[in-house]
Amino acid sequence: MNFLRFLITKSFLIHVIFVVLTSFLLFVMLYFGLKNFTNHNIYQKVPNLVGIQLSDVTKIMDREGLRFEVIDSARFVPSMNPFSVLSQIPMADHEVKQNRKIYLIVNPSGYRKITVPNLIQITKRNAESLLKSTGFELGEFSYRDNIGKDMVLEIQYKGNKIEPGILLPKTSKIDLVLGNGKR
Repeated sequence: MNFLRFLITKSFLIHVIFVVLTSFLLFVMLYFGLKNFTNHNIYQKVPNLVGIQLSDVTKIMDREGLRFEVIDSARFVPSMNPFSVLSQIPMADHEVKQNRKIYLIVNPSGYRKITVPNLIQITKRNAESLLKSTGFELGEFSYRDNIGKDMVLEIQYKGNKIEPGILLPKTSKIDLVLGNGKR
């Protein structure tokens, strides 16, 4: 019975009104404050950056009020200029908020370098498949007197002898010196 009497006291009613008004004011401040803070319904279009040099991208993004980050540059496309944008996320003409980060995939300066496999003393056929599978291209074949017919005796790059294990750009042409089967 005392509890029911307490619910209708002036002190309790003042506290209830205070809590309701404070909650309402807090809700209104958050609603309108967050709307302004998050730039609700204020968007801008993402510019098309594909094919543009990375040095020019910085100027464009500063002008547009956007940020960018390069997330990948491992895939080399020879038909495009080095350090030009291959693709972007989000795509061009998508609507984003100001200061949004745009992720770019950039064309590297050239093919990545890979290790030349050990081809010495293996057959021409095995050497061809090994070179192709690692990403190199076959150059020319030359023959030297050696009992091992079509056995790889030497590896050459641009006319110079090279050792297995050195790094060369992917798609480099590798020349092979083979045995002709004569003593």
